[in-house]
Amino acid sequence: MGGTNQIARLLVIDDDPDIAKLLTKMLQTQGFVVYHACDGNEGLKSAYELHPDLIILDITMPGLDGWDVCTRLRELTDVPILMLTARSAESDVIRGFVSGADDYMKKPFSKAELEARIRALLRRRKSNGSNGNSDICHYADQLLTINLETQVVELDRKVLDLSTTEYGLLACLVRNMGRTVTHGQLLREVWGCEYGNSSTTLTLYIYYLRKKLHDSKHDHEYIHTQWGRGYCFMPKSEI
Repeated sequence: MGGTNQIARLLVIDDDPDIAKLLTKMLQTQGFVVYHACDGNEGLKSAYELHPDLIILDITMPGLDGWDVCTRLRELTDVPILMLTARSAESDVIRGFVSGADDYMKKPFSKAELEARIRALLRRRKSNGSNGNSDICHYADQLLTINLETQVVELDRKVLDLSTTEYGLLACLVRNMGRTVTHGQLLREVWGCEYGNSSTTLTLYIYYLRKKLHDSKHDHEYIHTQWGRGYCFMPKSEI
């Protein structure tokens, strides 16, 4: 999966042919290769066969809805998923993130904003997939092991299933181990400059990450909240 923005392959899963046609035409003019699946079952099959770089997913579809499709995709891949839907209630947005979506946009949508969000997700995936030049590439204690070169995170000798966003957030905190990373810095590095006011999303993903790390369940909390400033990854040896 990889590739630059110009050659990235996008899969649109939407049962509305007019929306699918609009998205295909719009994104092709930006240099993307676009595929379309007209329902959830076809979308899962296409994702398995095509290995796209990013998936744009509707929620309200016949058969498998977007919630189920997102959950099943997360069992197979960490590909970035952007939910694009007419469902705009806060509970729907939260359910989208809980299901494993990396981003959520409401219809009708702004062409410029959609393109910006797609490129931000692709940049994040590319950044997470590169080794980089960080001096810190590994963290380990008796319980948790994080390898930023292989992108493998193990808790109690079991590999954690982290989404692209969750891993990017953890990697950013670990690279700044022992130092407070501000809300703004986390949003810029993990989500991109387009997400400057998405503090709710950041708080939600910190909650997911803490839950997967079992923070406080082993007499230690790795991610500390610095009220009014940001978050800090605290090694066990420094407590």
